[in-house]
Amino acid sequence: MCMKKVMVFITDGFADWEASYVTAELNKQGTGFQVQTMAIDKHPKTSMGGLTVLPDYSLKDFPFKLDFAMLIIPGGTGWREKKNHQVKKLVSFCFEHNIPVAAICDATTFLGNYGFLDQNKHTGNSLAYLKEGAPNYRGDENYIEKQSVSDGCLITANGSGALEFSKDILNKLNVLKSKELEEWYALFKNGFIPITGEHIEK
Repeated sequence: MCMKKVMVFITDGFADWEASYVTAELNKQGTGFQVQTMAIDKHPKTSMGGLTVLPDYSLKDFPFKLDFAMLIIPGGTGWREKKNHQVKKLVSFCFEHNIPVAAICDATTFLGNYGFLDQNKHTGNSLAYLKEGAPNYRGDENYIEKQSVSDGCLITANGSGALEFSKDILNKLNVLKSKELEEWYALFKNGFIPITGEHIEK
């Protein structure tokens, strides 16, 4: 089976938990997806939780003709460093080719500062936070105060919405749908799946 790649862009100080639910689900056997990482270079990146990751690709040598299904951008302290904003080129490529982009926490602030949020419904850590951190942001009318928002080829979430973010990604990529997706979400959100009448043996 031909595996579709899902790219995760990482920086030093990336928020490892923000994409952990969804990458574990996407990388399961039988989904048809393979998760790979990218950074501005091939040097190891250390997450906020102390996990060291060797990127599969660097922006310098990334083949822009490579067919991939989605770009996921976790937040973290790395977005305070301008050098990581080089990924703007890849984000532009995704928007131009209708490849979904999913960003969470400070990664949404990065997108906002470069105009990527202005034309789509979106969210972030808060509207005030977004406007303060992204002085070029002009998307006020499209801001929605929710944990995660999916609109067209854009998924955005605030820093406390990793589970909702993951749910929107799984739905967008058709990995889980309808009842199966709701049960997956309930399991991680509530710690159990409610037993309904149809599950009770008589």
